[in-house]
Amino acid sequence: MNALAGGGTLITFPVLVAVGMPPVEANVTNTVALCPGYLGATLAQRGDMRGRKERLWLLMPAAIVGGIVGGILLLHTGERTFRMLIPFLILLASVLLALQEPIRSRLTHQTSHSAAISEFWAVFPVGLAAVYGGYFGAGLSVIVLSVLAVMIDDSLTRLNALKQAIAFCVNIAAAILFLFSGLVHWSMMVVMALGSLAGGVLGGRLAGRIKPAALRWTVVTVGIIVSTIYFLR
Repeated sequence: MNALAGGGTLITFPVLVAVGMPPVEANVTNTVALCPGYLGATLAQRGDMRGRKERLWLLMPAAIVGGIVGGILLLHTGERTFRMLIPFLILLASVLLALQEPIRSRLTHQTSHSAAISEFWAVFPVGLAAVYGGYFGAGLSVIVLSVLAVMIDDSLTRLNALKQAIAFCVNIAAAILFLFSGLVHWSMMVVMALGSLAGGVLGGRLAGRIKPAALRWTVVTVGIIVSTIYFLR
């Protein structure tokens, strides 16, 4: 799902909670386990950043710091409080995923901006998005891509590659923090990490055979159902 349409966290996180894992521990384990997927996506598109890597060096500190701040906020959120936030977080991520294609289509026809000014100011919204990514993460890619397209004048392909790298920085920063939290469920994390690698490879091979839109709306539907169940509870 992540390789073809995104939104995999909307499946993996509720499953971890459903099998009895406390919500904060489930979120921490999920973040660490999905790192291989982010790394694979970044490496796959590294060629699209050729000649524009200075942007990554500009935005990387904000992504890393934001990811750590979001992770710290998560670790200081009690289980009861986080459980109350779950339906809102899942619903937000579902809405972001539903809006992904309209946003992407609109960004394709974006107007030009002054790159010299805009690229610096992108640090601040990217940092805020990174805080959200370190805290929960689902839907982060949509937020980051929207910010980059508004702030930076370039092709959607290059911006998408930059988005992948930023999302990886956010995820890995939070994951490294979580490694020392004592909340990672290691056996479950290993199973998920292997699944993430295998799913990424399979997703790449299925590209073109499965319509991403159909899969995306399946994930959105599942996300809305799951959020509704949590609201009712």
